[in-house]
Amino acid sequence: MIPPPPSDPRVFFAAQRTLLAWQRSSLALMAFGFVIERFSLFLTVLRNDSGRATHHRLSLFIGILLILIGATVALVSSAAYRRFVRQLPPRDLPPGVWVDLGWAVNLIVAVIGLVLAGYLLMTGV
Repeated sequence: MIPPPPSDPRVFFAAQRTLLAWQRSSLALMAFGFVIERFSLFLTVLRNDSGRATHHRLSLFIGILLILIGATVALVSSAAYRRFVRQLPPRDLPPGVWVDLGWAVNLIVAVIGLVLAGYLLMTGV
């Protein structure tokens, strides 16, 4: 009988690093979407030009789209991470590490992104 391979916690930490990379990407997408949406509003106020609402609506929808893409990336990466970690043998999970913390934080980021997109949609149109 072949003994099981020794535990390798590097696999778990590599999965965590990947989740954090996706988390940074989702946050960057959401922040970029927010900046695009608010920058158009800033230019409208700076020009004192309230007649060009179409430009503001275009930036509003592009910004909301980017925020929603960022929230989707956070949700999908959380699901992939959770699925991967559940497939790891228990010996590969380091003791004392909060395995669920990463995907839970990513899930919270996704919910905040969805709330932000809804807020901008309700107040911007």
